[in-house]
Amino acid sequence: MIETPTASPPGRRPPEQRDVRVVSARSSLTHRFTELWRTRELLLYLTRSDVKVKYKNSALGLLWSMVSPLMQLGIFWLVFGFILKNGYPHFVVFLFAGLIAWNFFSGALNTSTGIIVERAGIVKKVSFPREILALSTVGAQIFYFSMQAVAMAVILVALRSSPDWGVVWLLVPAIAALLVLASGFSVLLSALNVKFRDMRHLIEVAMQLWFWLTPIVYPYEKLAPHLRGLSWLYLANPMTPIVLTFQRVLYPHQAVPSTNYPPNLPKTLPVLPTWSLGTYAELDCIILGAGVLLMVVSVWVFGRLEGNFAEEL
Repeated sequence: MIETPTASPPGRRPPEQRDVRVVSARSSLTHRFTELWRTRELLLYLTRSDVKVKYKNSALGLLWSMVSPLMQLGIFWLVFGFILKNGYPHFVVFLFAGLIAWNFFSGALNTSTGIIVERAGIVKKVSFPREILALSTVGAQIFYFSMQAVAMAVILVALRSSPDWGVVWLLVPAIAALLVLASGFSVLLSALNVKFRDMRHLIEVAMQLWFWLTPIVYPYEKLAPHLRGLSWLYLANPMTPIVLTFQRVLYPHQAVPSTNYPPNLPKTLPVLPTWSLGTYAELDCIILGAGVLLMVVSVWVFGRLEGNFAEEL
């Protein structure tokens, strides 16, 4: 509870003898979301600031947002495409289709977890919805995502490959689910890290494990036969359907021919699930709904913990 006494002009009772106006330290979810919408210009400003500061005084500047993922892509392509030959044509497209979604998600979580602690100065001095700091890191990742999308287009043109234009609409629910999911986790982790400082290091380790639990560098269908009745558990990873959707659109090969199979086996390599388009869309919409619920819970938790930020920081 916060007391707001006022000065006592001549002829009036001193503050301690007058009524005191009391303001609740906590606000409703509706009020918090309303405030986030009202301060959207501040969100845009912080997003631009994050992008500018990250590449300030660097030789390549914003091009690093394309160079860095391309170098990562090159390493995976070299290992899984040449050293550990898998027989998939245009495997670099398959890799980048998954990496472009994963880089957005992991980038948002890794940068947002410590953002409140890093911005402790303005958190303690300026009044504004603190959730915006975490959301600004997601906004910055949107910019990096668009730059990587340009790199993806260049790769497709260079390899004379083409996405499945008839199912491009599947990217709409997939991107929406990715954005809301990343936003919810970012707000939640940024608040938890203020109280539990080990959270940032834990997330860095968890993201490495999460990466290998997502079908990015290996095809889902190569793992599916070993899952048997536990496929639902693997699909409980919210990034799996999103990544599979990106791969379905940008790498439209559910199976590819192979010359390495023995004569008694089918001469094809399974790549993507043989789901209907409706199944892809349904899974993405389920994740979108879960992301919305996560966002609501995250804002509520953030509001409960925000009152102790000044003491913790």
